[in-house]
Amino acid sequence: MKKFNITPVDRSIEPTIKDKIDNLTKPKGSLGRLEELATQIALIQHTLSPELLHPHNVLFAADHGIIEEGVSVSPKEVTWQQLSHFSKGGAGINFLCEQHGFQLVLVDSGVDYDIPAGHGIIDLKVRKGTRNFLHGPAMTPEELDLCIERGAGVVKDIHVTTGCNIISFGEMGSGNTSPSAVWMHLFTDIELEKCIGAGAGLDSPGIRHKCSVLSKAVANYNGNDDAESKIAWFGGYEMAMAMGAMMQAAELGMVILVDGFIMTSVILAASRFYPQILDYAVFGHQGDESGHKRMLDAMGVKALLHLDLRLGEGSGAVCAYPIVESAVRMINRMDSFQSVNVTKYF
Repeated sequence: MKKFNITPVDRSIEPTIKDKIDNLTKPKGSLGRLEELATQIALIQHTLSPELLHPHNVLFAADHGIIEEGVSVSPKEVTWQQLSHFSKGGAGINFLCEQHGFQLVLVDSGVDYDIPAGHGIIDLKVRKGTRNFLHGPAMTPEELDLCIERGAGVVKDIHVTTGCNIISFGEMGSGNTSPSAVWMHLFTDIELEKCIGAGAGLDSPGIRHKCSVLSKAVANYNGNDDAESKIAWFGGYEMAMAMGAMMQAAELGMVILVDGFIMTSVILAASRFYPQILDYAVFGHQGDESGHKRMLDAMGVKALLHLDLRLGEGSGAVCAYPIVESAVRMINRMDSFQSVNVTKYF
């Protein structure tokens, strides 16, 4: 698998950052999470004056063989239909990107459909959907490697051509809460049942069926005990590309805005190779999918928002962007007590 040079953030300037924030014209600690965010972003960029440049949301789309087992209410064709919809500008992620100044990048990672050229969709299709992991590995090791390479390439191109230094990732793939739940279970040791939710809208019998299918799939696993084998066996092409993209973003020192349940499972998997990737991650939204809070808790992180979203597409991450922007404006735009000759009042 492609190797990345992801270094932990250099914390040598952390006391200086803290001193600057503590001496802004406010009671110490009174801007709470904004102060934490400003510190994190200043550490990532190793500066007392961080900036956010050319935000992008990259949406990877692919289909999943496990959907053949009835684990989702969304039929497979919804994946390509929605990807096409995104390209026309009328979906949820479109208005959010427009509102918050994000460039939306669409990538076909493995959609089971021949999408015509000319729609502004980057064709990086590995295969027309993964295999059914109830019966065997969803993807081969070679396909996983290709996904990592291609996802990383997308981010590198964006960074080089636009100077983007903050990026979020979204996904579209009917049934992809199933591989995400399995990754969560395998990489946190949380009981599988507690990792499984309604996805796009399963009722209680549907959730029980989904749990039964995924339990059998995990019991049938006969691969190696390493993270790479488990990721390939149960993953999706869009998830693997997003993982490569996140690793590349961290190597480049970019801020990674993490979306909901699926993208959290992706960075969880990435952290099994590079634990320091979490230094670069801002968790935008705690989704409504059962298990997401448990996964965040297991990683020792907290999301900025909890809006009961379960759309995916990067929607929660993009919604959280104004809060990140406020943190950066705070450290750059607020006066210090010394500069305006105001007596400290704490």
